[in-house]
Amino acid sequence: MTQFTRSAAVAKALDAGHPVVALESTIVTHGMPWPQNLEVARRVEATIREAGATPATIAVMDGELRIGLEDDQLEQLAQARQVAKLSRADMAVCMARGGTGSTTVAATMIAARLAGIEVFATGGIGGVHRGAENSFDISADLQELAQTEVTVVAAGAKAILDLPKTLEVLETLGVPVMAYGQDQLPAFWSREAGLRAPLRADTALQIAQAHRMRARLGLPGGQLIANPIPVESEIPRATLAPIIAEATRDADTHGISGKDLTPYLLQRIYELSDGRSLEANIALVLNNARLGAAIAQELSALPV
Repeated sequence: MTQFTRSAAVAKALDAGHPVVALESTIVTHGMPWPQNLEVARRVEATIREAGATPATIAVMDGELRIGLEDDQLEQLAQARQVAKLSRADMAVCMARGGTGSTTVAATMIAARLAGIEVFATGGIGGVHRGAENSFDISADLQELAQTEVTVVAAGAKAILDLPKTLEVLETLGVPVMAYGQDQLPAFWSREAGLRAPLRADTALQIAQAHRMRARLGLPGGQLIANPIPVESEIPRATLAPIIAEATRDADTHGISGKDLTPYLLQRIYELSDGRSLEANIALVLNNARLGAAIAQELSALPV
């Protein structure tokens, strides 16, 4: 029994050695309301195609791990209700029970590796939550980056997190963190987190070469490419800080934690920013998709 099913377009591209970029599906099921979620998902896929690669949106549908969705399947997922949010711990259980679930960063990386996809573009990774010294709330995304050989393009870690601690954990786990085109680490909606990035990459080729060299050295894990949001779309850190602080206080007041915390905070920040956070989120995802396609093209031209 195969572990996954590829869409026709993804199968054709992979079999021919053409560039493919993996996409998560949590943004479709948990990130935006209908029908905006479908519109944005289609825009992200179209952006990757325009940049010369094939998009592979990943999800579990009726127990089947799908690597790439046909358009009708994407629409079905966008309208689905009570979709599980899957990470490393629960993806296999969902599949075994015939369930439907959207993939987080960790689950998307696992599925991409199974399918032979080397690049994954997303919005932002999870990380160490504020107050983790008491709650121990640390995303499985960080451990996945340390053990699964996929290059992940994101606008940094989500700004709602404890970014210094997230960076420290990534360093401890041996994950290369490269800021793209700048020395400062970006912070999701903002171009700068107030932290210097450990590494810098200025071209897609440099990123692809580092990916190949890790494989040659037998190093486990992937690499995180922190791609800053476009200048015209960013929300400055000084503007965001009080909004994030208020949203975090609200979550504490209502006892929100675990898997419910990130969606709650993102929704609350959307409300407090009068929708600016969602506009910025869309811009950074499209920007990451373009860079992901460029890296995938370079990798397809390099010897394995």
